[in-house]
Amino acid sequence: MQVVGATGRAQPAHPVHHLRDETFTRLRAYLSPENLEGAIRCVTKLYAALPDKHVLASNTLLVAYGGGKDSSYTLAFVRAIQLILFRIHGSTFRMRVVTNRHAGMPQAVMENIQRCYQALNLFEDPDCELLLVDGGTVRAFDVELPPPESLVRRNRVDILMTGHRTQADARPTFCNACNLSMVNAFGLAAAHGGGVNVIVTGDSRREQRTYLVWVHRLGQQFGLEGPEGTAHKGFKGFLGTMDELARAYFRDIHGGDATEAIQERRIETGVSDSLRFFSIYDDTDYASGDHWELLTGYLGFEFDDLAFSFTESDCANPALMAHLRGLKCERLFGRAYREGIDEYVRFALSLMHQKQFPPSLVDKMRARYSDEAAVTRMREAMDTFAARTYGLSEAQLVCMVYSPFTDAGRNLERYLHAEHPALSARITDIHALLRATHAPALSDESKALQNTLEQVSGLDIVQLRTLYLRPLGTGVPPSGKKNLLGAILERDPHKGVIETRHSPHGPVVLETLSGR
Repeated sequence: MQVVGATGRAQPAHPVHHLRDETFTRLRAYLSPENLEGAIRCVTKLYAALPDKHVLASNTLLVAYGGGKDSSYTLAFVRAIQLILFRIHGSTFRMRVVTNRHAGMPQAVMENIQRCYQALNLFEDPDCELLLVDGGTVRAFDVELPPPESLVRRNRVDILMTGHRTQADARPTFCNACNLSMVNAFGLAAAHGGGVNVIVTGDSRREQRTYLVWVHRLGQQFGLEGPEGTAHKGFKGFLGTMDELARAYFRDIHGGDATEAIQERRIETGVSDSLRFFSIYDDTDYASGDHWELLTGYLGFEFDDLAFSFTESDCANPALMAHLRGLKCERLFGRAYREGIDEYVRFALSLMHQKQFPPSLVDKMRARYSDEAAVTRMREAMDTFAARTYGLSEAQLVCMVYSPFTDAGRNLERYLHAEHPALSARITDIHALLRATHAPALSDESKALQNTLEQVSGLDIVQLRTLYLRPLGTGVPPSGKKNLLGAILERDPHKGVIETRHSPHGPVVLETLSGR
């Protein structure tokens, strides 16, 4: 396919034409010949898939953009497709780009997004719509817009309530709620402003089908099939099942009486029945080392010390996951903090190799934890990040690692003895306070005890009582009732079995570690 002048028609002078010509000329200089050919192939496939081939601008494509290295490349590739289609037909599709923000996304990620948009001239192009989703709110992207306090509180309580169910197991603690939020952002963006026709994805059709089948089977396993008549019917049916799963998940995490929390975490399902996916998987290469100049030279992507964290280049939470592993080894296992860090670093570096990170980035991450001084610096950095981002102290992170209130206070005695010995004598009073199913009038002494528990955990008494009634861990509880937390983690690929010790001189045991 010929790209330049393929229509044989003279383009009328117009600012948008000049903008797109200039953008394409610069962009193609950074695309490898293979990726340029891939973009041209995608143009032919996409044109065939568009519902309106007569008025191309009536077609809207949705691209999810998290602000990391891979999604930055994906956006540039889809922008190339948009520009090539324009050069061929004199018109092109509308591109809607959506970023789902969470509190663990540092400002450096927003700035990477801003530079990428500027390099691709998306702000100036009338056929580009740039959206930001904060929880349930959709608005125009603005790099200066801080995350709303409601979003930060929501992320904070999700982390604490899940972390206290799993002794701070990394993936459930940080990723379950975040992943559900990402699905909701897809639904919100796809339904926004008249909707979209096509969602562009970098996943292969096999990956898409595998995930869809898993979600529907998970829904069947827990008796959650979505609204009647929508099960197994395209993306809308998928969103319906995910909404049912989200409600079940957050009922389990926050308690059935937390109706407001459950409602605000629902998945948007109001999308078109005809919405379809378009995969670029077969026509491009995601290995960041192969388009390094495009990322760093043209798009202005920077690997920030906070945002670049193990397998993620748009989230600081993985470094917090490592910090929690260090705290677990130090406080629960009586070993050195650095031993826990070393365990997590080995695990996370193996994930980076699996995801084919360039050796230079793997080496950079290894160097970040290379010696005692480096580990101390990162510990201080993560304590600062947790405090500034989530309002959590190291003492509250330690409390989460013990998970002392869950499962009728199974670990309470151990936690009090090690961390708050002065409270050990009041363990009976604490159990009584947590067992209460209503809010009785409390004595001043009981109020003070309640305030102490709330301060050390970061949770209120209602949330602590919810934990008291919930099982600890992701395995099958003694009741034999199905565990949604465990079912999600079971299929999660971001985990591995490590050798560790649960006491300073104890035997080597195998433990499943999850994270990013």
